[in-house]
Amino acid sequence: MKITELLTDKEKERCIIRKISKGDTLFHENDSCNEIGIVLKGKIEIVSYLNDGSELIFNTISEGGLFGNNLIFSSEPYYKGNVIALSDAEIMLIKKELLIELLENNSAFLIEYLHILSDTGKQLNSRIRLLSIASAEERFFCYLHDHKNRITYTSVSQLARELYLSREAVSRLLYRLVKEKKIIKSDKTIRLL
Repeated sequence: MKITELLTDKEKERCIIRKISKGDTLFHENDSCNEIGIVLKGKIEIVSYLNDGSELIFNTISEGGLFGNNLIFSSEPYYKGNVIALSDAEIMLIKKELLIELLENNSAFLIEYLHILSDTGKQLNSRIRLLSIASAEERFFCYLHDHKNRITYTSVSQLARELYLSREAVSRLLYRLVKEKKIIKSDKTIRLL
């Protein structure tokens, strides 16, 4: 169930709906985070740009996902990256004061919110574990294991971003692992042999 389905019509009326076009920035790095966002349609990305011009992608959030929830009650509630639309998107914004009311008065919303926070924590732990593995092959097999030995991907570039590796490194790795018969790759699916 989507968390927005747990809101009454009256509660929804108090939320802000923002429509943004692909490539537009909803929030900039270091903007104050005064609300949580729920992606109603589309996909967004939270990204920072390093001094050398490279991107550091913190998170990609699809329909139903939340952002700002780990910042809003923080002692430093500032965005660590730009919130950018990867496609045309519709975002529901819930101000901090309303969020507190919802958590106090709507128990179904509270339970789903806590569920989402828990899942987000698990995802962050998986990402930290993945980033702690230096070897590209070990990182790939850890990722494959976390996905029950089957990965569906849209492109090598997208998979490389998931693995925090260069596209070239992932392409070479996949080629070698197929040749060594450690994985089967077909129709944008990779399976462990």
